[in-house]
Amino acid sequence: MSEKKTALVISAHAADFVWRCGGAIALHAERGYDVTVVCLSFGERGESAKLWKQPGMTLDKVKAARRAESEKAAAALGVSDLICMDLGDYPLRLEDEAKYRLVDIIRKVQPAFMLSHSQYDPYNTDHMYATQVALECRMIAQAWGHNPGEKVLGAPQLYLFEPHQTEQMGWKPDTFLDITPVWDKKRAAIECMEGQEHLWEFYTRVAQNRANHFQRNSGGQSGGRASKYAEGFQSIFPRTVDEL
Repeated sequence: MSEKKTALVISAHAADFVWRCGGAIALHAERGYDVTVVCLSFGERGESAKLWKQPGMTLDKVKAARRAESEKAAAALGVSDLICMDLGDYPLRLEDEAKYRLVDIIRKVQPAFMLSHSQYDPYNTDHMYATQVALECRMIAQAWGHNPGEKVLGAPQLYLFEPHQTEQMGWKPDTFLDITPVWDKKRAAIECMEGQEHLWEFYTRVAQNRANHFQRNSGGQSGGRASKYAEGFQSIFPRTVDEL
């Protein structure tokens, strides 16, 4: 029997994995991958304005609401394991103990590829910090001297999913993924994030725009594959392939 295929998403806040790579999650889940999503925080302080406007709201109530939303969204996408580390946001900070917890998760999952945020985001430094942490913990997970005797990590690609304002982030996609077959799942997951309803249509339009880029880069008018919805990613490391 072939070894189980796995993937790992490291999301700064509870909703990030939905907007930015929900299609990739759903598509790979359908193809037999066990996809683990780690939410470093719930986005309870900085990304829950709609909830905070409700009378009598508290931090614990916001966290509970965001947890429930992320669990519903994860189920809609086919996530194998949703891990909420509850480390706080605005600002997001990880002490060494939390980093080692994340290293343990990475080694347990042994992902074929990883997904996280753009490396620069002046509008939300939690995002770029999450990717800094992802790279650091990926490195530690590869170290034979860290918890000797455990299975070390290989060298999974880290894909950076699309930030909110790409022009300001220095994010340059080099990979487009057609998510048309699973768009209904992504849209259902998007609608689970009731605390950020203002983003539902925005990220629908992003997926439609990336579908145009997918088609143009898969052959264009001379034979590009039609796509209605797609996601874009930027790879950090060189890719080795047997086919183009």
